[in-house]
Amino acid sequence: MDLRELYQEIIIDHNRNPRHHHSMDNATNQANGFNPLCGDKLTVYMRVAHQVVQEISFVGCGCAISQASASLMTDAIQGKTVSEAHALFQQFHHMVTHDDPIPQLNTDKLAVLAGVRAFPARVKCATLAWHTMDAALKHDTQTVATE
Repeated sequence: MDLRELYQEIIIDHNRNPRHHHSMDNATNQANGFNPLCGDKLTVYMRVAHQVVQEISFVGCGCAISQASASLMTDAIQGKTVSEAHALFQQFHHMVTHDDPIPQLNTDKLAVLAGVRAFPARVKCATLAWHTMDAALKHDTQTVATE
């Protein structure tokens, strides 16, 4: 099995069996995201205490890339400080929009989405959850749009 096949399997698994896929009644932070190009919609919920993301989840619907990215993001962000979450967002966004490697990316699992940079429309799918998470951290109540 080559690396692309492995990456495809990880994306399919996270799409079919998304992690942290539920609403959250006691969320301290929440934001909505929408990708008009693809129709992806999601809400990111977070419980932040003492500047640490204690819990993060999402609900929504969309393409396999957007759902897998949201699932992978929740795995990567849970337990991080707010500043670490912001930094991971910046690193992820750079990874999917630039060709140069980012050695400081904190999780190799996110690398499965690096290939979307070759497909600009898919970058919007992959980054929707991340932009929405960033908005939730900033208490931004406007719907995040990728357009």
